[in-house]
Amino acid sequence: MPKLLKGKGGKQEKKVIHPYSRKAAQLAREAHKQEKKEKARLTTSSLNSLFLPRNCHSESLVTKRLKTEKALRLSIIGEKLQWFQSHLDPSKADYTKKEAGELIENYMGRFNAELEQIELQNSIKGRQGRQHGSRETVIRQTIERERQLYEGYGIEIPDIVNSKHLKIFREWDGDLKKLPNIKMRKFSAKDAACSHAEVADVEAKELNKEEDMV
Repeated sequence: MPKLLKGKGGKQEKKVIHPYSRKAAQLAREAHKQEKKEKARLTTSSLNSLFLPRNCHSESLVTKRLKTEKALRLSIIGEKLQWFQSHLDPSKADYTKKEAGELIENYMGRFNAELEQIELQNSIKGRQGRQHGSRETVIRQTIERERQLYEGYGIEIPDIVNSKHLKIFREWDGDLKKLPNIKMRKFSAKDAACSHAEVADVEAKELNKEEDMV
């Protein structure tokens, strides 16, 4: 058996592996496995870098849009409440449904002066096209929508019929965060058509029915 060659320092030199030996095949398999693992790691890393930031960005956009819509909705409700608060009769402890209906009619007519100004500007001779057309369209759509609600299932306003709820509403300082403290109630044209006596009679009958059921 031939002796192993020794290099400098007395260490044994590594044998040259025959390319067709079992040892060479084993090393090739291990190298192939390692290569596959590395490719899988790089692929996963690449996919994460491509898709995860986009998903996060998409979620961020959705969250931002929802927050914007919520803020806009609260702002619209706040404007409505401020209008009603500024038009309350300070001498009233509560309102009848008929009186509430009259206040709602005034509310739906809040754009009348602005529409008159737009019509006046458009009536001036020499003007080409309608001025403030987009604003006029928005106003008329708003009026139509509110009228449909009022003549249908009802339009939601602060509960000014209940004296306790009215008192809380009067004390509201305009802070949108305090909106949950304000009791809202739907009123329709049908409610306003009832006289105060008729409403009281109906409510009394409903109360009696509830007591009979107990």
